[in-house]
Amino acid sequence: MNILVCISNVPDTTSKINFKDENKSFDSNGVQFIINPNDEFGLTRAIWLQQKSGAKVTVVTVGDISCEPILRKCLAIGADKAIRIDVVPQDGYFVASQLSALYKNTPYDLIITGRESIDYNGGMVGGILATLLDLPYLANCIQMELEGNVATLQREIDGGKEILSGILPMVIGAQKGLVEESDLIIPNMRGIMQARQKPLEVLSAFSDENTSKVNIFEKPPAKGPVKLVDAGDIDALIDLLQNEAKVL
Repeated sequence: MNILVCISNVPDTTSKINFKDENKSFDSNGVQFIINPNDEFGLTRAIWLQQKSGAKVTVVTVGDISCEPILRKCLAIGADKAIRIDVVPQDGYFVASQLSALYKNTPYDLIITGRESIDYNGGMVGGILATLLDLPYLANCIQMELEGNVATLQREIDGGKEILSGILPMVIGAQKGLVEESDLIIPNMRGIMQARQKPLEVLSAFSDENTSKVNIFEKPPAKGPVKLVDAGDIDALIDLLQNEAKVL
């Protein structure tokens, strides 16, 4: 079985975010980048399949050379091969189109994307990719069992869970539950050393036509000071809720 795990290079949520060029581009200076958490859940599940049934795990990202450290980390975690498509994407459709072209050149039995990335929270790549490839897609996947080419999957829905089955190949959107945080693999020294010997292939963009562009970034307004109301002063509380918060 060949598994493709799609990886996003995202800022750590503890990093301070700023913009430059008149707020038209992201300022990466001083920002720590990590593997997108939802992608890491998917990668860990793929490594389990590798260990259980000998699956071959390839990780891929769409981005410039600054993304290579997280690909090396994926190799240290246990992936067999890494691919970087050398272009800076502007939107989820562009990412999906690059991944679609890669798949058409090298088909995979299972494609795992994250449910969404924690930078833009678009949650669109998996669905668009599956549509471009005419493959089944299951978002919010929290459980997966494979028997031959039949996958039994479970996903979260409003008010409960849904169990479905399908025939490979397919695309799934991973999230916490597919594995737990305690299951995530921390690379050891042996894995880090082995990662240096594993292939990291750089491919030219299959197309450089981004269909959208960033006009401007804008931070949310700063939160105002907290107003404390005496527990017994109900009238003051109601006045604030009505006239300032405007929630009543």
